[in-house]
Amino acid sequence: MSLLQQESPQQRDDAALGESLTKGTSHLVWASIAATVLVTIAIAIYVIAGEKPPVASGEILEVWAHPMHTVTPAFDANGDAISQTSFDQVLVFARVRLHNQTKQPLFLHQITTDVTHPDGSIDSSYATSASQYERVFLAYPELAQWRAPALSTDDFTLEPGQTVEGTFVSSFRMAREPWDARKALNFTFNFRYQKPVKLAPTAAVTDR
Repeated sequence: MSLLQQESPQQRDDAALGESLTKGTSHLVWASIAATVLVTIAIAIYVIAGEKPPVASGEILEVWAHPMHTVTPAFDANGDAISQTSFDQVLVFARVRLHNQTKQPLFLHQITTDVTHPDGSIDSSYATSASQYERVFLAYPELAQWRAPALSTDDFTLEPGQTVEGTFVSSFRMAREPWDARKALNFTFNFRYQKPVKLAPTAAVTDR
């Protein structure tokens, strides 16, 4: 524009309006970004605050297994001949320590043992009750030397702050080969009205 040219009032108004709109749009963008950040932070705080720690802490102190090939007797209790069957079985013994870290009683009613195979499939077995645990050593007296106090799963009550320790056994119908080839071994402790607690052994599993 030359010195002789002058802006008309309309041109000056349009320029001022454009500058004002630009500034307004910039402020809206920054306000939108700030609001998004604040909402994200608020959601994160809500989620973190809402997450509760597990009701119980625990540790798998020892795990040992007894793989075996079993053949049923050829005679029944009356001495009559019966057909025999054979099968492979693995008894998995686990000694565990559990601690109630809440201010209310916990009711342990079920323990499951999960064996994960290399293909991702899972075999699960319920742990025996305390009475069934004792019968295992009657059926297999060669295991009696490793008998330890049982952990009760018959609706056992874990009082606030209480720590208990005991052993349980699970049984799997599988041969030694798939047992040895397992990818993972986990134990899940189910408490009534609470989320289950899952534990994994930290030490090597031994065979006996």
